[in-house]
Amino acid sequence: MDLKTIQAVELTGGIGILTLNRPERRNALSIEMRREIIGCLQKWKESKTIGVMILTGAGDAFTAGFDLTEFTKPELLSEIFETSSRYHRDLWYFPKPTIAAVNGPALAGGFDLAKLCDIRICSPKAVFGHPEIKFGIPPLVTPLRWIVGEGLARHLCFTGKRVDAMEACRIGLVSEVVDGEKLLERAVKIATEIMETPLEALKLTKKLMIDCAGRGFEESFCQEHDCVFQEYLLKKASAASRPT
Repeated sequence: MDLKTIQAVELTGGIGILTLNRPERRNALSIEMRREIIGCLQKWKESKTIGVMILTGAGDAFTAGFDLTEFTKPELLSEIFETSSRYHRDLWYFPKPTIAAVNGPALAGGFDLAKLCDIRICSPKAVFGHPEIKFGIPPLVTPLRWIVGEGLARHLCFTGKRVDAMEACRIGLVSEVVDGEKLLERAVKIATEIMETPLEALKLTKKLMIDCAGRGFEESFCQEHDCVFQEYLLKKASAASRPT
């Protein structure tokens, strides 16, 4: 694939690194970039070797959000909607663990991109926020409430308050703040730890995380415990009954 707005690198050990690569535009999410992200996600979704994806940005920003210059062109509006709708869903439903290594500001649609990843770590230069609310655009609330809780999510979405790296760690938006020069190295180390687990177990765990989001205890417990336990027992019984 000839990539113009992202870089996609596959490391040994089953780790893929997707870098948003429009530093001159603070990695603004254009139609072309979203299409390339969709293609990369599809490739790594089907890959038999890639088990964890790391998402980061080139230059000083993670991403400043959507490329607003495209919104001034009415002929692009249908493509803007189609690519936005699909790439958000493709990232959320990506069947393998994802890590956002947030190297700088992650604002508006860039904040959404980080929220849709499973794990978030950031550099001290990271800033998170939904400034779009000030321009009359409602933010994406639900993923944020799952991460930081209902009350704080409402506060951040209504006010558009910007959260720096240390505050993001304090409220649980990110799990670690890492020196910028070591951020990607730390993300790779976390990914390597994840890859010590069999890929099928990772994919099943991710599926349960997605399927059970927002469900009550009983419904989620049946999926996360009863079904998994029964399937595990069936596999053990099947293995025990095989002739040696």
